[in-house]
Amino acid sequence: MRAVVCTKYGPPEVLKILEIEKPVPRDNEVLIKVRATTVTSADSRIRGFRVPFSFWIPGRIALGFTRPKRAVLGSELSGEIESMGKNVKLFKAGDPVIGYLGHDLFGAYGEYACMADTGCLVIKPQSLTFEQAATIGMRRTTIST
Repeated sequence: MRAVVCTKYGPPEVLKILEIEKPVPRDNEVLIKVRATTVTSADSRIRGFRVPFSFWIPGRIALGFTRPKRAVLGSELSGEIESMGKNVKLFKAGDPVIGYLGHDLFGAYGEYACMADTGCLVIKPQSLTFEQAATIGMRRTTIST
């Protein structure tokens, strides 16, 4: 599968489109065919390793010393469930979903991503496009008077 891979910390040019192994879902995971994802400020900060100096050493330990531990960044996605592990009961193949992988898993910058069926994963409303649905996690509501 193709994925946008972060080869080292730095500007956007450190991102490369590469062929990597397609993930395989564990017993409690779903494999999602990613249709849309987002680039959040957190993704950008991690890619560039822009953290306060006082967090530099803990940040390198947590995120990776010379490059992110998780080379495929991206935490928000929308797509369709392609397959699932044997213990998955909440979803079925073909379900359109919205997911939040979080900053410990990442992986939304790939053509496929795996996540637990009990994670931040819901059925996508029919009224939303995949592009709109991928932004749900960052969407803010404004009330005007």
